[in-house]
Amino acid sequence: MPLTSAATDLVLDIPWAYQQIAQDERVPVESLYSLALAESSKKLAGGRVRPWPWTINVAGTGYRYETREKAMAALLSFIRVYPLKRIDVGIAQVNLGWNGHLFPSLHDAFDPYLNLRVAARLLRACYESSPGSWIRAAGCYHHPAGGQAARVYMDIVRSKLNRLSVASATSLSQLTWVEPDK
Repeated sequence: MPLTSAATDLVLDIPWAYQQIAQDERVPVESLYSLALAESSKKLAGGRVRPWPWTINVAGTGYRYETREKAMAALLSFIRVYPLKRIDVGIAQVNLGWNGHLFPSLHDAFDPYLNLRVAARLLRACYESSPGSWIRAAGCYHHPAGGQAARVYMDIVRSKLNRLSVASATSLSQLTWVEPDK
């Protein structure tokens, strides 16, 4: 018997774009989504928490904007004051100093699909440099040199992943089967 579409949505509450990009770039969708949650979470109306595409982190301080245009205007102000290596942008907080060359333009860095694709490629490269753990790959994504910063970040991503896993397991227990219309 098939699942209702609502029940299917409960199985894994990860937006479709993450699933598609993760598949294309050969990374686990849960790892990519947990990384984005760690980087840019925002509580939305109704209490849902989602990664937010119009996010900028400058020298350790996060800023969230309501539109791409407002985020872009803020970024143009920030880059006059801060070196690019101190600025992360977008849904997966890609660092402009180290990886900005992977975007056609600064404006494109805020494209959520492109930002996620770049992040997935960086995550995959980290995994390939030290295979065996996607959590360790996330630590490399955040701080390639490793150390305390990478370890702290790994704990944050692990926490997001654990919450996602618990939500998925809970959702599975709430599935209802329906008979299809004949």
